[in-house]
Amino acid sequence: MIAVLTKAFGLAHVEWAEDIVSDTFLAANESWKEKGAPENPTAWLYSVAKNKARDFLRRHQHFSQKIVPNLQLDTEKGEEIELDWSNDNITDSQLRMMFAICHPDIPEEAQIGLALRVLCGFGIDEIATAFLTSKSVINKRLYRAKEKLRKQGITLELPKPAVLEQRLANVLHILYLVFNEGYYSQLEENQLRKDLCFEAMRLNHLLLQYPPTHQPPVNALLSLMCFHASRFEARVAADGSTVLYDEQDRALWDDELITKANHFLIQSAKGNVVTKYHLEASIAYWHATKQQLDNKWEQILQLYNKLLQIEYSPIAALNRTYALAMARGYKSGIKEAEKLGLQGSFAYHILLGKLYTPLSKEQAHQHFLQANEAGRSSSEKALASQYIDDLIGK
Repeated sequence: MIAVLTKAFGLAHVEWAEDIVSDTFLAANESWKEKGAPENPTAWLYSVAKNKARDFLRRHQHFSQKIVPNLQLDTEKGEEIELDWSNDNITDSQLRMMFAICHPDIPEEAQIGLALRVLCGFGIDEIATAFLTSKSVINKRLYRAKEKLRKQGITLELPKPAVLEQRLANVLHILYLVFNEGYYSQLEENQLRKDLCFEAMRLNHLLLQYPPTHQPPVNALLSLMCFHASRFEARVAADGSTVLYDEQDRALWDDELITKANHFLIQSAKGNVVTKYHLEASIAYWHATKQQLDNKWEQILQLYNKLLQIEYSPIAALNRTYALAMARGYKSGIKEAEKLGLQGSFAYHILLGKLYTPLSKEQAHQHFLQANEAGRSSSEKALASQYIDDLIGK
């Protein structure tokens, strides 16, 4: 709704669209509590939003006159405002908004915040929680980003073919970060934010509906997300703690999502360029394979080698050492992991603790203790403590 209204008002007035939508849902909250939800809630919301937009424009005559050609509003005759709530226009509006707020001139953190606020409908409280910061920080960040949109004259136009590839790469990067915000949530009470993950997947799927952006990297990223999402139910224990990959109940994996992930991975192979999304999706493919294949970990290791050549990250390097340990022995994995020197990392000490367990209980115990100290949440500390208890009981 915000995207459709912003397309009509212009990106410089996105706050007005947000206010109208906010007022619409406030009206719904009041009306539905008293009278119950209507038969068609969506149509009710669209109708109320249209009326509130009409009233808003009548209060702002000068602005209204400038955009009458677009909205066909005659305030003297009282004609109804015309807003296109068709699925095609909603998709088009959200695509335009996606490229606008992911403009490279906007700071990365602000892009993520705008995506959550404008495209996903998250409240300021929710965004502040996702970033582990205060509402005032988020409000200031969003305000500066919107000012940047105005001053730069950024419009709700889909990129021209000459710059589409570069702009699309930035959009995919932001969607990747939004998904990761949910998948690796830092919240005490919720180690997995499915709502963030599913919103990133929904926006990614929108890109596949627009022919110019139906490209291999878009398919590769959606494949990666589907593979990860297929293990949601197995990744979190009943007490809310994280369950590591090699301890997950594979019966809880979602076979339908794995099938979709495989489909998108095949579609991604139609191009000539290999991105980090292709490699991460391929790694996730091998992780999601339930068959015990002899070359599984060697394949994963080689994919990590290629991934690190394209884009190095400490987490990817650490994950590579686990694949190395599984493919060529724990001692090889330990040697490579210790070279990384990630002493302040919870994952680093958990990994070394697990690799040392069959070789040296003393070393394993020391790393689990350090993991407990490095843990940033009660869930991480509980996991480290459980490994310590298991080790002592052996």
